[in-house]
Amino acid sequence: MNYAGRFNSFIFKGQNVYDAIEAYKNMEGITHLEFNYPEHIEGYDLAELKKAMHPLKVNGLALRWRNEFLDGDLTNPDESLRQKAIKIAKDAADVCRELGGSVITLWLENDGFDYPFQMDYEKCWKQVVEAVREIADYAPDIKISIEYKPFEEREFAMIDSAGMTLYLIHEVDRENVGCTLDFCHMLMKHDSPAYGLALAAAKGKLFGLHMNDGYGWKDSGLIFGSVNFTQSAEFIYYLERYGYDGVVFFDTFPIREESKAECRANIAAFELIKEKVDSIGVEKISKVVSKHDGISAQNLILDMMK
Repeated sequence: MNYAGRFNSFIFKGQNVYDAIEAYKNMEGITHLEFNYPEHIEGYDLAELKKAMHPLKVNGLALRWRNEFLDGDLTNPDESLRQKAIKIAKDAADVCRELGGSVITLWLENDGFDYPFQMDYEKCWKQVVEAVREIADYAPDIKISIEYKPFEEREFAMIDSAGMTLYLIHEVDRENVGCTLDFCHMLMKHDSPAYGLALAAAKGKLFGLHMNDGYGWKDSGLIFGSVNFTQSAEFIYYLERYGYDGVVFFDTFPIREESKAECRANIAAFELIKEKVDSIGVEKISKVVSKHDGISAQNLILDMMK
């Protein structure tokens, strides 16, 4: 598998982007880097970044609209700010291409609402569709990947579920628009992670993964597989079943843990659970799934725990 770790795991502890690159270069298993844009790129020379990260590759950039965009990203009521948000996404696509990446991830963190009567839902929905379409048409060679989160930063996000994400992808109707699934965000929504994955992958719209874990009531960012082993195993089964060959990005938050050790723990957990799934095999697991039987499913789970 191809693996990437979170830059802010190091940056939030006082290190800079070059420190994080060096840490990941010296970490067994890491193959790719994922930057936040513009926060991890501003002030740095792209040529120098490319030189520093060799032999690692860049998978993509994740958009971060902060500060002045609190009232909305692609739905900002100030049209000049809305256009600025779109321009930032287009710039991210250009930088992604320059760094050798192929995906920009759009988490619309400020596109939502906190109070009843605060948003014209139909108008804002059309604004999101039109903006994503414009970004996709600007960079047809780059994958534009939608990452949903049900709440945080707003009380209600416009793109809040696997179903709403797939609906947006359908409405935008561009080949290069798909989704990035964040395991913890799916738990927050009480979506079944594997269910959303299967529907997206079946349509060829699974463009990225953010792997982590939690208890479902906030964005915990815990080590993958540390809380929900069974759902993690089912998720990996569907990755194997649909032949996912993209990057597995560990979007976890080592606040108290040492950053390198925490990233290695993520890789070890993913590899071990994948090994459990592969040892039984996709074909045999699929036969169990086809039975629609809870006891057979439970016996399968117990087999994975041996």
